[in-house]
Amino acid sequence: MNFQLQNLLDQCRTIKEVKKSFLNRGDLIFLKTDNSVYKIDVVDKEHYTVSGGWFDKNNLSPAKMKINGCTWGGSAIKSDIIAACGLFLEFGNRLRTSRIQQIIILPKCFEN
Repeated sequence: MNFQLQNLLDQCRTIKEVKKSFLNRGDLIFLKTDNSVYKIDVVDKEHYTVSGGWFDKNNLSPAKMKINGCTWGGSAIKSDIIAACGLFLEFGNRLRTSRIQQIIILPKCFEN
């Protein structure tokens, strides 16, 4: 196995991540990246409403879409997560954020 692939596998075991399966409908995630802040509202297990960052700059907020997962900056993607500090979030439209610096999760407390 080449060194680069082994390095990615080692990082998968140690990164602090937010798994998609951890989130519920109505939860909010705020991501601070190197360049922007994004607000992600969980619609269901596969769809999210996204605003901030690129979506605000292009008058597309809020945008309902899927999230592909997170990358290390290349084509390898960890598809079971929403976010991890140090990685890049990839949205369903293939847009990638700059490097994630901070993650805040606000779980929905009450059902209407």
